[in-house]
Amino acid sequence: MKTYKFKINGKDYEVSVGEAEGKMLNVNVNGADYQVELENAPAAVTPGSDRASQKTPDQVGSDVKPAAAAPAPKAPAGAGEKVNSPLPGVIVEVSVKEGQAVKSGQKVAVLEAMKMENEISAPKDGTITAIHVNKGDSILEGAPIVTIA
Repeated sequence: MKTYKFKINGKDYEVSVGEAEGKMLNVNVNGADYQVELENAPAAVTPGSDRASQKTPDQVGSDVKPAAAAPAPKAPAGAGEKVNSPLPGVIVEVSVKEGQAVKSGQKVAVLEAMKMENEISAPKDGTITAIHVNKGDSILEGAPIVTIA
């Protein structure tokens, strides 16, 4: 797995890129796993072929090669419904702990986005089975914040 550090609009992102499986690529952004579909999958290269030493323009600077299927990411500590970030931003507060009971509408975290603080609320009554972020983490839209069972 190759890891890169990006700064986008002043925010730091750590991106780990896994092996390509056909047109699918496993990517981890600040601790959140994603499956990314490539528009142009890298062509298979066989040793001794003319293409073995050439890279297409979309492969320059990339060490990603098709490989055997990577193991699926492990499930979080507990099952349940993930509460995802509605927009990209920085976690400024995590208001709950694993094992804590929460009520629908209760604040579970605070996300700063575009210089505004947004309260992230529990969508249902339940128990926090996993916390996927820490205070200060930069996260993308759709990244899991907590899991509620």
